[in-house]
Amino acid sequence: MNNYRPSPLSNISPVVKNLLIINGIFYLATMLFNGNGTYPLVQYLGVYYFDSPFFRPWQVISYMFMHSPQSFAHILFNMFALYSFGSVLEYLLGSKRFLNFYLITGLGALALQMAVQAFEIHSVTGSITIDLNTYNAPDAETLNKIREIYFGPMLGASGAIFGLLIAFVMLFPNAELLIFLIPVPVKAKYLIPVYIVIELFLGVAQFSGDSVAHFAHLGGALFGFILIKVWKIRRPGGFI
Repeated sequence: MNNYRPSPLSNISPVVKNLLIINGIFYLATMLFNGNGTYPLVQYLGVYYFDSPFFRPWQVISYMFMHSPQSFAHILFNMFALYSFGSVLEYLLGSKRFLNFYLITGLGALALQMAVQAFEIHSVTGSITIDLNTYNAPDAETLNKIREIYFGPMLGASGAIFGLLIAFVMLFPNAELLIFLIPVPVKAKYLIPVYIVIELFLGVAQFSGDSVAHFAHLGGALFGFILIKVWKIRRPGGFI
């Protein structure tokens, strides 16, 4: 009897496989070193608002590979989505274009998030940059908002993942997806747009205690949509 069983990674496309490994290494390093104070990786590699004293240029790339050390669900969801949707898109786009797509949507996610943050800063100060040493906030709520923007890092692959989701629904709209707690498959063209609308609602509503960068998710989706259109990628068997 042949007991050989292929590795679950054997059918994963090369870029997706390497992205999974890199994210895993970053997460493990964060768990090992971030809490000891000597190597605060979240501060070094998460991305801050461009006017923050903690902002560094490399963060615009490194943040995509960082995930919250307080929430295993954060990296679990992102990597499961990358595993589920990434390979089929890489085989369709080709490895080089797929990697470009992933990185550009991650950058697009950051661009929209920073644009929203700049708007929020401008709405209360009249400028998109301020001197934190001299600025006097009119009230505690404004001060807390500014501190949240300037001192709260953004991290995670979610922006790029939303780019993959929007590409998948554009190219494979009738693919049936199984979702936890839903007993029947749901077509991508119904499920993913609803998810995008929920993200838009949550981003606009800004519920207290919600630390998720919803506009980064929307930015990734928006840039994913633009790239599929600009590159004129066609789904198998027809046009977009």
